[in-house]
Amino acid sequence: MPFRKPIFAAALVLAGSIPAAAEVVGKVGVDWVGNDIVIEAVTDPQVKGVTCHVTYFDRSIIDRLSKGNWFEDPSNNSIACRQTGPIEIGDIDLSEEGEEVFREGMSLIWKKLVVNRIYDKANDTLIYLVHSRQVVEGSAKMAISTVPLFDQPVTWTNGKPR
Repeated sequence: MPFRKPIFAAALVLAGSIPAAAEVVGKVGVDWVGNDIVIEAVTDPQVKGVTCHVTYFDRSIIDRLSKGNWFEDPSNNSIACRQTGPIEIGDIDLSEEGEEVFREGMSLIWKKLVVNRIYDKANDTLIYLVHSRQVVEGSAKMAISTVPLFDQPVTWTNGKPR
């Protein structure tokens, strides 16, 4: 079991619920010490019919013991989002910053894996950004995925923005 999962569960109790839930759908071993690449399916709670697959590196206990930095995983993340059913868009944040739709602890307290959704009105596209949030120095490692809405049957529960 990855080190951060029990911490993440405890953080949920303290901080309330997170915006979206993730389900592990794959795990690939990358070396003999037990390091893995984990693939999670994340559904957007305000956009039905879109699923994002997020990958991250999960360090093994052997790697943690041999290299130190016990409490942290690297910030190497990837994301791919696709339409997986009829799209229904609820009350989403239409600002330039968009909104956080998922977060997961990547260290004891300092680092989080975050997925933000931004609506690109001019191109009628949903943009999903995965990045790491760190208290000190941030992280420049990021990835994006887009879901074009143009010419798609999309239901906007509050009406399409003009």
